[in-house]
Amino acid sequence: MNDSSWAAQPHAGQAGYWGSADQGHVQGATPAGPAYDAQNAQHTRPMPIVPDVSAHGGDQDDERGVTGLSGPLFRDENPESMPDAPQPVPTPQKKSAGRDLGAAIGVGVGLGAVIIASLFIVKAVFVGVVAVAVVVGLWELTSRLQERKEIRAPLVPLAVGGAAMVVAGYVRGAEGAWVAMALTALAVLVWRMTEPPEGYLRDVTAGVFAAFYVPFLATFVTMMLAADDGPWRVLTFLLLTVVSDTGAYAVGWRFGRHKLAPRISPGKTREGLFGAVAFAMVAGALCLQFLIDDGAWWQGLLLGLAVAASATLGDLGESMIKRDLGIKDMGTLLPGHGGIMDRLDSLLPTAPVVWLLLVLFVGTG
Repeated sequence: MNDSSWAAQPHAGQAGYWGSADQGHVQGATPAGPAYDAQNAQHTRPMPIVPDVSAHGGDQDDERGVTGLSGPLFRDENPESMPDAPQPVPTPQKKSAGRDLGAAIGVGVGLGAVIIASLFIVKAVFVGVVAVAVVVGLWELTSRLQERKEIRAPLVPLAVGGAAMVVAGYVRGAEGAWVAMALTALAVLVWRMTEPPEGYLRDVTAGVFAAFYVPFLATFVTMMLAADDGPWRVLTFLLLTVVSDTGAYAVGWRFGRHKLAPRISPGKTREGLFGAVAFAMVAGALCLQFLIDDGAWWQGLLLGLAVAASATLGDLGESMIKRDLGIKDMGTLLPGHGGIMDRLDSLLPTAPVVWLLLVLFVGTG
């Protein structure tokens, strides 16, 4: 702290200020300059009395009064910067999950209950759940494209065609899904013709991308459901994806040090990826051994490895889209999770991977 904050600087020919007038003359001191005037001292900014200052008299006292005093009150020093001063101990920062964990768990449990109930009670109800999720996901995606990039992908043909695609995949398999995809793309091209031509190519390109990214990939879930043991295949698909995400989160949050893709998703780490692979492989071995007819544990290991890779790539893919759009979440429909698309990001690209490997391992059922 600077001296000038405590006492005024002495004028030329005037001794430095030593205290109030009632302190009296210091024995043996020889005042430098005019005689001490108590009345003039009242116009000087007061300075705290410094204890234990010995009076040696003469010019020595005057010099000590100006330059000899030391300590934090008389120098531009912080007590914490002094060598012998104890340094404050920083308070350890607790890691944060970044979201409302309670809300996220509650919403996750609720969604899981709805999915499991519809999956094992009536297959058609589960198909309806997938169709609703697809339509909401398309609405979130097209809304963000229009808000952030002014891209007007037509929602009506996408929503109708997307729901039809999901049903066609369940009823007619891969052939029905491809036909519905082609018809949806054609509907997007025609629907956009009702508006001015400016931005036509941009809008229809985004529309076809949305049709492939959301409903077409989702048709592989209903194609899995069509098998005799379809509910168990879908359950395996869901479990492995959720376990992969959970393993990546748990290991990355606790041990993550090395960034996986900092320019795309700064929160993801290589340690988290290893956690996703380990968790998914163990879960895959258990699921193929006990849930899938004619499945083997070693097939589950391969399936778990593939799921960890596809789920991570799917998550990074949507993160890339959100980075380009400049948003954190696709929506706010699910507290603690974001939007529907923020939950489908790892599920959508994983669905065709699980469908294909299960067909190779145990057949179409």
